[in-house]
Amino acid sequence: MFEVLAAGIACVTDLGRPGLSRKGIAVNGAADQFSATAANILVGNPESAPLVEITASALTVGFARAALVAVTGAPATVACDGQLQRTWQPICVPAGATLSISDVHSGLRCYLAVCGTLQVSLTHGSCAPDTLLGVGTWLRAGSRVPFDTDYVPFDHPVFRHPLFRLSVPVPRFGSPWTISVTDGPDLLHFGRLEESLFAAPYLVTPDSNHIGLRLRGPAPVRTDGGEILSRGVPVGAIEVTPAGELLVLQRGRPVTAGYPVAAVATSVARSALGQAAPGDVLRFRRRSLSDAVATCRAQRHSLDTLATRVCTVLTRVGIHPGVNASGTPGRPNGGTGSRSHGRNLAS
Repeated sequence: MFEVLAAGIACVTDLGRPGLSRKGIAVNGAADQFSATAANILVGNPESAPLVEITASALTVGFARAALVAVTGAPATVACDGQLQRTWQPICVPAGATLSISDVHSGLRCYLAVCGTLQVSLTHGSCAPDTLLGVGTWLRAGSRVPFDTDYVPFDHPVFRHPLFRLSVPVPRFGSPWTISVTDGPDLLHFGRLEESLFAAPYLVTPDSNHIGLRLRGPAPVRTDGGEILSRGVPVGAIEVTPAGELLVLQRGRPVTAGYPVAAVATSVARSALGQAAPGDVLRFRRRSLSDAVATCRAQRHSLDTLATRVCTVLTRVGIHPGVNASGTPGRPNGGTGSRSHGRNLAS
């Protein structure tokens, strides 16, 4: 197990509970799905394996035994027993060492993946916290998280020589964030969005959370005053309230709402939205559905390529990843021999 020595806002999560909206259950899960997926890939885990999400704070953990870990997400200072480490790369942590993550900036969240399976409670197949269901594993000083792993310490040039660094597709972090969107189902209820939504910057306000971002800026003007019946809404929906406030629904959103949806953030842009902090600026840009699909596929390809590289390295040092649902290398749960499947980012 690893022991939490100091923590701010940190929890154990995964990619969430997709497919349960018809039962009124929000998807939740890692706010930045891309960073969480990459962290698990870097240590040979299935993409949907549990990992630690750190939000706008620091985390220090102690490892009783050697571990292979990776830290992704927003830029941060990572140190192992005081020695600075690279983010977005595998890190070999010796037995008895302390790993610290601090100074998170140019974003809101970091992700810590540990090679193996974190042993935490699951609800509807996921460990993602959900305030409505009242579930989740939140970390505090003194928390101990068991993990099942067959990792043994090793030394390999990929972890110590720059020429062997894995080519990780690290996204851009920092405000202003450019958020790609497609047309929403209520587009015809508004005037020209080129003169409002796509022309002005929007400020993320302090009352934003995992349910939705509240934005300050010129709201699109409705061309009618009719009511809209409550109906299902997707993650990434950009709603306009009667008071003229913009809401961008996050992964903890209620599954139904009655505000008109002017646009919907693409699946790739939703990870950036998960990193937008209060005080950050968002700029929206319009994309066609075909462009959004092409961008999603390109990102999926970059993760598949990374997984192939990681599989090659880990196999050479005696760790044998399995194969996840997308056909890319991924690690069987905790070395038990069972296979756990990854999930497509589009979900």
